[in-house]
Amino acid sequence: MTTREHTKAVKIGDKVIGGGNPILIQSMTNTKTEDVKATVDQIHRLEKAGCELIRCTVPTMEAAKALGEIRKQISIPLIADIHFDYRLAIAAIENGADKIRINPGNIGSEERVLAVVDAAKERDIPIRVGVNSGSLEKDIIEKYGGVTADGLVESALDKVHWIESMGYDNLVVSIKSSNVLMCAEAYEKFAEKSSCPLHVGITEAGTVMSGNIKSAIGLALILSKGIGDTIRVSLSGDPVEEVKSAKLILRTLGLRKGGIEVVSCPTCGRTQIDLISLANQVENLVQNYPDLNIKVAVMGCIVNGPGEGREADLGIAGGKGEGLLMKHGQIIRKIPESEFVSTLQYELDNWKR
Repeated sequence: MTTREHTKAVKIGDKVIGGGNPILIQSMTNTKTEDVKATVDQIHRLEKAGCELIRCTVPTMEAAKALGEIRKQISIPLIADIHFDYRLAIAAIENGADKIRINPGNIGSEERVLAVVDAAKERDIPIRVGVNSGSLEKDIIEKYGGVTADGLVESALDKVHWIESMGYDNLVVSIKSSNVLMCAEAYEKFAEKSSCPLHVGITEAGTVMSGNIKSAIGLALILSKGIGDTIRVSLSGDPVEEVKSAKLILRTLGLRKGGIEVVSCPTCGRTQIDLISLANQVENLVQNYPDLNIKVAVMGCIVNGPGEGREADLGIAGGKGEGLLMKHGQIIRKIPESEFVSTLQYELDNWKR
């Protein structure tokens, strides 16, 4: 099996994936790409959250031309998402896209695909070959009696070999399905047959709640086998949530360090502070400290709170309208509930890195 340490290295803008390089987090804008200001504003929010690669849809020539202006105003590599029209792919490349995503089967004739490949080759722009269970070819569906992992792998390999036969191998592959187990199986089988770097994720995963669960399970199955060079958590919601979830998945799997880990109790009848609101506020607060590699505990009562707090670098154990501030395992002082968040912010601002 080709693990991420042994996939081909591919350069995307100023980033490199594959070949044992760190797994990068990707997201996708949900603005109209033609609206440069709205798109750039959203990308800036995503950059701040930790997004490292951004993809924009290119459904029109106006959107393709907008990429040039968007590219000037952002600092992370820009990927153009193309469906059907090969002219949009070429225009996206000409307007500064650092990578394009296509399904060659949707582009049309060999002549049109070759035109896209030649444009990418001229500028050494990588092509992501995307295969999706929702658009699998009819002949492959008939061959395997439905949409299967083997069918998805065959479709992906066919497209990779097709582009390689045109003299270009600067490729990344994604195999997407909303079926978690099928998706994981497909990635594993593809990795046995190709050294192309892989973009992994569970497509159309759902809302923030259900999508996070499906994505966490699917990505854990795939990444824990050493497969995957870039990831996206696909959610029906604010794409910033995708980035936050992706960072947590990578940290939980031990594939990324840095960033604050927040632990909080599930609440019970002993809780006498507004723990749910507090935990959410702290989760949002710690996003502003991406370089701190510490654990913060937010506990709701004095039963488990002091113990958990002592294991964390910084924490609060709630009482009745007040709590204990703990630091490096030591109780520092009591603070009123109204000062919990401001106190934690002060401590983080002044944390000795």
